[in-house]
Amino acid sequence: RNLSPEEKAVVSTQSTGEYDQVIEVCTKGLDVGREQRADYKHVAKSLSRIGKAYLKKGDLDSAMTFYDKAICEHRDPAILKERSEVVKLIKEREDLAFIDPIKSTEEKNKGNEVFKQGKYADAIPFYTNAIKRNPQDHVPYSNRAACYTKLMEFGLAMEDCNKCIELNPTFIKGYLRKAALLKIDKPTEAKGVYEKALELDPNNMEAQQGYQHCANQMRNLSPEERAKSAMKDPEIQRILQDPAMQIILEQMQKDPTAAQEHLKNPQVAEKFQKLVQSGIVSIR
Repeated sequence: RNLSPEEKAVVSTQSTGEYDQVIEVCTKGLDVGREQRADYKHVAKSLSRIGKAYLKKGDLDSAMTFYDKAICEHRDPAILKERSEVVKLIKEREDLAFIDPIKSTEEKNKGNEVFKQGKYADAIPFYTNAIKRNPQDHVPYSNRAACYTKLMEFGLAMEDCNKCIELNPTFIKGYLRKAALLKIDKPTEAKGVYEKALELDPNNMEAQQGYQHCANQMRNLSPEERAKSAMKDPEIQRILQDPAMQIILEQMQKDPTAAQEHLKNPQVAEKFQKLVQSGIVSIR
């Protein structure tokens, strides 16, 4: 079939990049189409082509304007999909424009002042703004976690602790706050987090006391309770799900003398010791 002037402009643009030509031809086509009361689907198509041309030029606001006009004519799924991409790009542009490390620090400092006054709920918006201003800064996540903990929003606090640790695995306060949340009802898991904190700073008093507190808690549990608690620990779960460790544990159960040979491997010995300490494995 013969191509319409609009289609010829689109094809031409693919090789020349002259998007203004597409906009001009499609705009003229729209004027003619409206005079002739063209089908609304064709009108929507022309409008979406103008929108796409603006998108290729990097003019997101104009692209959005014409995509909105297009879906007012006809909510074509293909046009809606293209429009959603423009929405995504505009959101990314706005987020990028909002990033400002200096203003992030200012928001964080405001949050700190409010936190010191005991107004934990009021401090949260400041830390949230600090995060938006600088998403790669781990400290506001740690500070907001402290607010959530004070407000007993433990799930939200844990999310922020995990994000803090993800952004900066050497920031000891992230581990300390996470362990403090876990030791309430998951002493085995908390003990493992305190161990990681002590790897970063063996002399940290809070980590030492927390580790000892969890160890005492575990000693006061019955063997069944200790094993049940340990099963909630992700590290214990990983060890038990390791196919190699499963084979080794099975061999040890069948032949106790095999344990001596396997424990010569430092990695196996370390994992086995964790299982013993947690109460998952007992030595007779």
